[in-house]
Amino acid sequence: MDLLSLRIDVRKAIEPTVARLGFDLVAVEWTGNRVLRLSVDKSGGINGDDCAVVTQNVSPLLDASDPIEGKYTLEVSSPGIDRPVERRDDFRRFQGFRAKVKLGPGAPRRRFTGELAGVDEDELLIVVDGQTHRLFLDNIEQCHLVLDLEQYEQLGKSVPALPQAEETTP
Repeated sequence: MDLLSLRIDVRKAIEPTVARLGFDLVAVEWTGNRVLRLSVDKSGGINGDDCAVVTQNVSPLLDASDPIEGKYTLEVSSPGIDRPVERRDDFRRFQGFRAKVKLGPGAPRRRFTGELAGVDEDELLIVVDGQTHRLFLDNIEQCHLVLDLEQYEQLGKSVPALPQAEETTP
């Protein structure tokens, strides 16, 4: 399964609804255990009820668009302390933060841990041991921030405010 295409297809199918509900779709992750994990956030953070609302609203959309063959588990959660980073704007937003990046198959080196240094065209810049590496955004399989508790709490306060939906149930 092409992970980039899956992310694009899932985002296309559900992101407008997630935004209408007042949430930010932070990441779409496919695990080896046939789990589709959606990380969502909003100003002030999310709770279990928020995850249930998102699940109830996006599950029928995923059934209709059918981006994954066979059975899988849908999991909706907060981004957590190991916040995933997928979107170009988020790579810019988290410039200066430490991150772990895993590239897709075929790359000579697949894993990088260092400081995010911005985006140049279609490449992520990451500084590892004083050396800047240029990684094609389309080749990034996973990226997660490496935060300490203070940074995590600070991020929780800085999530951009999103428009709140008038209704949060189907």
